[in-house]
Amino acid sequence: MKASIVTIGDEILIGQIVDTNSQFIANELDKMGFDVVQMLSISDERKVITACLQEHLNKVDLVVFTGGLGPTNDDVTKHVFCDFFDDELIVDQKVYEHVEELLVKIFNKPLSDINKAQALVPSQAKVLFNEAGTAPGLLMTKENTTYVVMPGVPFEMKNIFQKELTPYLKSCFKNDFRVHQTLVLHGIGESVLAEMLVDWEANLGDVKLAYLPNFLMVRLRLTAVGTSEEQVKETLKQKVKELPDEVLPFIKSFDDTDILDLIIKSLISTGKSISFAESCTGGRLASLFSERPGASQYFKGGVVTYATESKVDVLGVRQKTIDEYTVVSEAVAKEMAINSRRLFKSDYAVSTTGNAGPSKGDSDATLGTVCIGIATKDTISAFEFNFGQPREKVLNNALIKGLQLIYSEILKK
Repeated sequence: MKASIVTIGDEILIGQIVDTNSQFIANELDKMGFDVVQMLSISDERKVITACLQEHLNKVDLVVFTGGLGPTNDDVTKHVFCDFFDDELIVDQKVYEHVEELLVKIFNKPLSDINKAQALVPSQAKVLFNEAGTAPGLLMTKENTTYVVMPGVPFEMKNIFQKELTPYLKSCFKNDFRVHQTLVLHGIGESVLAEMLVDWEANLGDVKLAYLPNFLMVRLRLTAVGTSEEQVKETLKQKVKELPDEVLPFIKSFDDTDILDLIIKSLISTGKSISFAESCTGGRLASLFSERPGASQYFKGGVVTYATESKVDVLGVRQKTIDEYTVVSEAVAKEMAINSRRLFKSDYAVSTTGNAGPSKGDSDATLGTVCIGIATKDTISAFEFNFGQPREKVLNNALIKGLQLIYSEILKK
């Protein structure tokens, strides 16, 4: 079964908000065996929405829209749907009572005409109840295409999708089982890996392979389809067993587990802790660790010493070291890591100092140079890299390399 995903709203087209709805919907539809053949964003103009409805008719089995179901004048999706299906709006009593309960009983606000309009739905529509908000989702079928529209607010859309739409789709659309298995490899490039896998890839049969590369990291996604979920999983399991031995040392995860999750899991299981002293990465490494639930179990703290004087005054890096080796150096990275570990009393400490660009700042080091230090109870090490330009590439690669170095250090224990 083929599906398309459409987001409605000028705020997406002008870059005011990021479209996360499409990613969620695509992932959920994929789990149910749908082939998502298109994602697009369109403006909230009547003629544009109408044209989109018409263009998809009998081209795909399912179209999922989000956006334009609010109570204001620029929210026209429901009215366009009504016109497209030659239908009329009627009051849905369940939705009306829900809107009334939310506004009057919870928010102590009288029900206005605008609020009452939220309970108006096309008479032919299957109403997808929205317990998290006031605008319900709608499902309507014309000829060979089913159209669904849900609110654009992500938490409302997800609630409707999981509780209302998913059961309906599973009961009405019969798809083969599609299973993905994603292997995460670190310390190897895409081209080198592809050379190692030439013979293995030639014998994959109906299993599809996709390379998803990043800096010194590749995710291999294997996909198999069949009528039996267990049989499909067994097929993938067998193909993974047939991987060449030379590839196995680079595999860090067989289930798409992020390297950050592997590090955190290891820290928790061993009762170890980590801290950070960051310059060029500006606290990004510390943020990755602190934003996870339960961070207090393993994260001691971090300090951002961006300016040279703050490295001396706050972190205690010796001015003599900076004068001798420059602020972007392995020597300074080592002192930053040592002092971070001492300051936060952590088992591991990681530091970064570099010239991310576009100007050189306090150091004459080549643009793109980053030094990363790691301190433990028994060892202190530092590494120098050059990640080139532009700035965002440098910072992104510094984060990835930092995580790789942390994980390598943890594995030594």
